[in-house]
Amino acid sequence: MTTVPLPTATTRWRCTLCGNLTRFDVTRSSKVVEYVHLDLAGEPTVEEREVVSETIESVRCRWCNAVDRIELVDRPGSAS
Repeated sequence: MTTVPLPTATTRWRCTLCGNLTRFDVTRSSKVVEYVHLDLAGEPTVEEREVVSETIESVRCRWCNAVDRIELVDRPGSAS
């Protein structure tokens, strides 16, 4: 399994098979610390969430179902 790089302020994802730029299913693993507040009835509410680490495991194109065929391309108007 190869990790997929996250898009940045100047890049975005693109499917190399069909050209899709907008719809993807992303599988990620996260390690988080949450502050959970329980009301008097016992209902939990997450009031704070800190992401300690996060890894994108795979990205699947919603248009053609290609798995791990995603590349980073420049966003329009970016001067990279």
